[in-house]
Amino acid sequence: MIELEVQRLVDDPQIPDDACFRGWVESVLGEQGPCAVNLRVVDLAEGWALNREWRGKDSATNVLSFPADMPEVDGARILGDVVLCAPVIEQEASEQGKSLDAHWAHLVIHGLLHLLGFDHITGKQATAMETREIEFLGRLGFSNPYETNHGI
Repeated sequence: MIELEVQRLVDDPQIPDDACFRGWVESVLGEQGPCAVNLRVVDLAEGWALNREWRGKDSATNVLSFPADMPEVDGARILGDVVLCAPVIEQEASEQGKSLDAHWAHLVIHGLLHLLGFDHITGKQATAMETREIEFLGRLGFSNPYETNHGI
């Protein structure tokens, strides 16, 4: 069982609904056993503040992951929080010629993989993480987000 909380700090009809978020989360975490995760959809100001505080970058970013270092609660692993900056995600999808849903799905999956210990600091790590992202997105019917031609 996956316990999912979606916190919406942005009122924007382009943000996926909870059913979409749940489907994407379950596609990644479905075999993890009982676990809990929080998705927090934020505006530009909060995305900027969090990126500056936690990564030392003076700009907003699309997704941040905050793995939890906690004991299980009622038999469920607490995985942590994934913060998604709606305005950045929307801008990137437009600039990169990607469908908005595909980009949201990719960044949710990317953030969840970070919670599971994946990273992309080295080339080998990036390849492993990207391979998993492509696999999960493919199962959901989305194309490879790293291909340069998105059907345009």
